[in-house]
Amino acid sequence: QVQLVESGGGLVQAGGSLRLSCRASGRTSSLLVEAWFRQAPGKERELVAGISKSGNITYFAGSVRGRFTISRHNAENTVYLQMNSLKPKDTAVYYCAAYEDLYNDYVDLQPGMYRYWGQGTQVTVSS
Repeated sequence: QVQLVESGGGLVQAGGSLRLSCRASGRTSSLLVEAWFRQAPGKERELVAGISKSGNITYFAGSVRGRFTISRHNAENTVYLQMNSLKPKDTAVYYCAAYEDLYNDYVDLQPGMYRYWGQGTQVTVSS
């Protein structure tokens, strides 16, 4: 079993930056694909960014592409989401999620594929 813990959320003004961290513990391995989802009140959960198990492939939603960056630090079992030029529409609870992939090296776009989920961290962007 893998446990995920997010941190780094908070309140920022539009145009500001935040860096979210997701630390994995338990039975971690190099097979983990990790991603960030977010959910605003009354909205569906959406995939924001993901990184393949090797770190060679990344995915970004069109709404954040060019503003957000996802990266791995395998030695620390941590994935980061650097968020720049934040907008009020980025306000949401952000969740880290992961699954094991034995055969492929990509990011699955379906939330149902992700077996492990963190508790979420609130990001609020004011105007």
